[in-house]
Amino acid sequence: MIKLVSKSEKPLKGTVTIPSDKSISHRAVIFSALADGISTINNFSKGADPLSSLEIIKSLGVQAEFKDETTLVINSTGKLTKPSKILDCGNSGTTMRFMSGILAGQDFNSTLTGDESLSKRPMKRVIEPLTLMGAKINSKEGHAPLDITGNQLLGIEYSSKLASAQVKSCVLLAGLFANGMTRFEEPYLSRNHTEIMLKHLGADIQISGLKTSIKRSLLKPSTIDICGDISSAAFFMAAALIVPNSDIILKNVGLNPTRTGIIDVIKLMGGNIEILDSYVHSGEIAGDIRIRYSNLKGCVIEKALIPRLIDELPIIAVIATQAEGETIIKNAEDLRNKESDRIKAIVQELSKLGANIEETPDGFIVSGKTTLKGESEVECYHDHRLAMSLYVAGLICQNKISINGFEWVNISFPEFEKIFTKLLQN
Repeated sequence: MIKLVSKSEKPLKGTVTIPSDKSISHRAVIFSALADGISTINNFSKGADPLSSLEIIKSLGVQAEFKDETTLVINSTGKLTKPSKILDCGNSGTTMRFMSGILAGQDFNSTLTGDESLSKRPMKRVIEPLTLMGAKINSKEGHAPLDITGNQLLGIEYSSKLASAQVKSCVLLAGLFANGMTRFEEPYLSRNHTEIMLKHLGADIQISGLKTSIKRSLLKPSTIDICGDISSAAFFMAAALIVPNSDIILKNVGLNPTRTGIIDVIKLMGGNIEILDSYVHSGEIAGDIRIRYSNLKGCVIEKALIPRLIDELPIIAVIATQAEGETIIKNAEDLRNKESDRIKAIVQELSKLGANIEETPDGFIVSGKTTLKGESEVECYHDHRLAMSLYVAGLICQNKISINGFEWVNISFPEFEKIFTKLLQN
């Protein structure tokens, strides 16, 4: 699918509610499958990735059905059963890495596979700690498919070189089925939705700074209310900041401190952003945000800030093209291991539009403020976040752009265009 995007002659105006957080939706459906009883998940994401997690838990013997459009009811005994087929994770690295931790400690064998893009993503980062716990996993040189032989696991103390919520979650989930204590330490604090939800569901878990410990636990069923996805909200924040005269309010946005790096960066750049209120949903902070068109300046983004906005770096690159001076992104080398090599891809595609952007080994440097010319055909490399970032860039290009493969947006955000249309028509 090729998507044409034209310069917006109108500002973004109005109020919209941000759709469900995908990271929390994954955890809600997978963790509820491990609880003995009936759980209700309100505002479950209908993105393709969370739906992959849903289909896999159903293949493992868990009953799940939608009560209405976004209310999902999970009925489980807390025990999974041997699947009758290979478990397909689609494009979802979250699904594959979470399920590898859970399936490694079962009393049956299973195989996890995924699409072409997922099959290129590194799984060695979870295979290594799981193997130390006694897991038996065969892979294709550290990539999917993963053939998992169920085995009794032992708790370990693991110090990760990566600040990765997926690696952390995989090890902690394996710890639910392991004998003894499992301890995980990370260099910087990655998103902590797993710890919050496991605590909400009654797991025997302790958190102290960068260290988390967990013991074998049977989770309790619960009602889980899911807030809006700040990673989805980031595209509207960006558009409002760079499309002249824009002024929008985004409702029900997740404000978990491990995910609000994008807000910190906008403030660093001098952006006009305001948290209107905040409240708590199932242990997670959420609130409403107002964003207005702003005169921006460049900044440096590095170190502990990176795990808090790793998914937002492509759209931050777009924002940086409209900021005076240099914006420098460092310590983001893991961006090369996403759905695409996001460093190389965002540099290459924004350069086509006229951006002054330079690739570095662990990030990129953007020099602004730059007038984006457009009149180009750009690629998204099967990467939903890159496709959406290029759409936002197209709103300020002098000429139309054509985005190839725009259908990949449906992986994470099927409502994306509908919400933009609403904000641009007010």
